[in-house]
Amino acid sequence: MKKQNFQIYNEKIREQFMKLKESSPENFQERLKLSWSNWGFGLETLEDSIFRLKEAGLQYIELHGNHYGKDLGYNIEQTLYLLNKYDMRVSGVCGMYSSENDLSSNIPQKRQEAINYIKRELEFTNAVGGEYLLVVPGAVGRPEPYDETEFDRSAQTLRSLGDFFKKYDIKAAIEPVRAAEVSFNHTISDVKNYIEAVNHQAIKHINGDIYHMQSEESHIGKAIIDAGDQLVNLHLADSNRGALGEGFMDIDTIIMALYIIKYNQGNKFLTPEPLGPGGDPYPAMNAKPDKNRLDHLVKQTVSYFKEREEELLKL
Repeated sequence: MKKQNFQIYNEKIREQFMKLKESSPENFQERLKLSWSNWGFGLETLEDSIFRLKEAGLQYIELHGNHYGKDLGYNIEQTLYLLNKYDMRVSGVCGMYSSENDLSSNIPQKRQEAINYIKRELEFTNAVGGEYLLVVPGAVGRPEPYDETEFDRSAQTLRSLGDFFKKYDIKAAIEPVRAAEVSFNHTISDVKNYIEAVNHQAIKHINGDIYHMQSEESHIGKAIIDAGDQLVNLHLADSNRGALGEGFMDIDTIIMALYIIKYNQGNKFLTPEPLGPGGDPYPAMNAKPDKNRLDHLVKQTVSYFKEREEELLKL
């Protein structure tokens, strides 16, 4: 029986993975680096979040970019104290972009809010040792475009921040998001075009998300390979935006694609972000935490991912 198109891509990735394992076994010694994005934990304390992740065997955390004003968000000294207490490191910071701090807004004051917000987060990210700051070019939860020039406004506004990314030595990780949540920049290809339009040497990296990819890309594994060296962080969730292993996402092919691009080498991260379905995930940041549910999300996701990775490396 003739294979389906996605199966053909799967097979190509598997063949490439196996050939690389045979020809360059030294490239498979280091495991992929798992982190976790904590903003989906809601109003839980940072210490409780770090403790949960440490108990699950994680070494990295992606911190909620919650510096929405000069008097808001994680305190640098307290954050460093907790990181040291639990021997935890920061992978990066998840920038949060709504209509109130939208790089593409047609209201100049809202773009200025985005600029001020990113400057605060860059200072914080640098201080706590993060590698990247996630950037979404348009507001999340706003799938309808403002007008025909929002892309250009966004690129121009982010370009003005390029020297600040360079100053703080932080990677700008641009995230493509599905069309149900944002009005533009939905695919890896879209983000590459956006980065080209920004045209600044300090703004060139990508933050992928496999949940968005299943809606927007023809094949997730192929999109990962297309992102290549520009990919610095990849958000994970199963097909239902839940814990890994509780949906039908093809985790094996994703892992193989990541090893093909040598994603296990250097400071590049995989960051679960199982937020549940819906058009606007941001209400989760203000939710009352359900400890048992969050414990399950973390333990199930981490154990399942590591199990699948080890199964593939035994092939």
